[in-house]
Amino acid sequence: MTEAAMPDAPPRRAGKREWIGLAVLALPTLLISMDVTVLYLAVPELSEDLAPSSSQLLWVLDVYGFLVAGFLIAMGTLGDRIGRRKLLLAGAAAFGVASLLAAWSSSAEMLILTRALLGIAGATLMPSTLALIRNMFHEPSQRTAAIAVWMSSFTIGMTIGPLVGGAVLEAFWWGAVFLLAVPPMVLLLAVGPVLLPEYRDPNPGKVDFASVGLSVAAMISLVYGVKELAKDGFAAVPLLALVVGVALGVWFIRRQGVLAHPLLDLRLFASRAFSASLITLTLTLFAMSGLFFFLSQYMQLVLGLSPFQAGLWTLPQAGGMVIAAGLTTALVKSVRPAYVMGGGLVVAAIGFSMFTGLDGSGDLTLLVVSSVVFAVGVTPISIMGVDMIVGSAPPERAGAASALSETNQEFAAAIGVAVLGSVGTGVYRSVLSDTMPAGVPAGAAEAARDTLGGALEVAGTLPDATGAGLVDAARLAFVDGLHVNAVASAGFVLVAAVLAFVLLRDVKPSDGQAAGGDTVAKETSAGGPTGGPAADHSGSGAATA
Repeated sequence: MTEAAMPDAPPRRAGKREWIGLAVLALPTLLISMDVTVLYLAVPELSEDLAPSSSQLLWVLDVYGFLVAGFLIAMGTLGDRIGRRKLLLAGAAAFGVASLLAAWSSSAEMLILTRALLGIAGATLMPSTLALIRNMFHEPSQRTAAIAVWMSSFTIGMTIGPLVGGAVLEAFWWGAVFLLAVPPMVLLLAVGPVLLPEYRDPNPGKVDFASVGLSVAAMISLVYGVKELAKDGFAAVPLLALVVGVALGVWFIRRQGVLAHPLLDLRLFASRAFSASLITLTLTLFAMSGLFFFLSQYMQLVLGLSPFQAGLWTLPQAGGMVIAAGLTTALVKSVRPAYVMGGGLVVAAIGFSMFTGLDGSGDLTLLVVSSVVFAVGVTPISIMGVDMIVGSAPPERAGAASALSETNQEFAAAIGVAVLGSVGTGVYRSVLSDTMPAGVPAGAAEAARDTLGGALEVAGTLPDATGAGLVDAARLAFVDGLHVNAVASAGFVLVAAVLAFVLLRDVKPSDGQAAGGDTVAKETSAGGPTGGPAADHSGSGAATA
């Protein structure tokens, strides 16, 4: 009898092989998170070499994120069907090749195309790594620790991206930032077949290609519409993209409800642990992304730090998250997830509130301390939320659940920047309109009200006294917008804390995390609609269907 058929049997504990395999899985996670940040540093040299138009440059920067978000659900489900290790290795090979092509792109069009290929390949990596963790670590406390390592690698990648990218650009040409991904992908291809287990749904059913097309088109339309509205305000094209995205999304969901083998199993949402974790993660990421949009500009445009210096000052924040990850894995063994997650979110709200003390002067210490406090607070929900999402899903649906978690994070981040970014920008424009120094020409004033970067650029063209006055007024107006964002973010995080306390109060420590999705998992293991025996969990994966 398989492990899945004996729900009362203790889960098998992972050994040395699984933990070494986890280190291998952390590599693509770290690289993908680095890829989000390093390209921005290369923009000046890239622009000089390839001479892209403004529209082409935006596509170079954005097409990767659009396609990652668009293909996550499709790729997660594909991994469930063909094998997660197989998809991971195929994605790693494609990511490595696309990175080489991007590094030696000879035109803006070629770079856009290779970035698009990187996005599709990247969409195979994240859900595959997370789903494999679900299959490698069955014991709940071990799985929480493994996801803590996985999440820490993502955090570290985001943090060191500007530092490593800056160092690479000091010595090499702009294309070298893409080559950073190649050695880890080669290593993954070399050791992955030996260290990582294979797993796939033994009874996947037919692929519904209409659902694949709908999911991709819906997500790309939604993310494109949200990001464009965040950058340029209300316009016909992004609004139309949002409407189309919502319509396609509704069509996709309705279609899943009537298919015998859906691309996305809607029964996953019947698990309170799954749904509650998804909701609280969404609110938290929404709040974080909206505030980060302002904090990154604050460090560089208000405090005058270079990207490299700003990256250095985020190291304490990353260190706080790594330490909090270790504490989280210890606490969940004896404390209910609701209290760990909810308590952490209360701490995060305090950290967000501390940002209201920033005043645009020498307050770097307060900025760093506030960042560490909120980072420590959001770590439990970042780890346990993902853990409960993938743990609530039956093994054969782990890829789809992982993809849904990743898609949710991409979309929540985009919405956060769009909504909270627009609110903060609205405050900035309103305050600057009231405090605009005398003597600033109408055209220059309009450009200054658009963005803080525009205000600083315009100030350099004005007489010294007028320019200095505009700089001071714009920076103070920006700080006011940041304060509003900080208060709003703290409010959303507190709402997430209440939801965690209320919706997850019945989930028990340790084993309770695995039981969070018992409605779905037990139905499956008993041969329910998604039925069939579990595939082999051995390292070789030779017994998969």
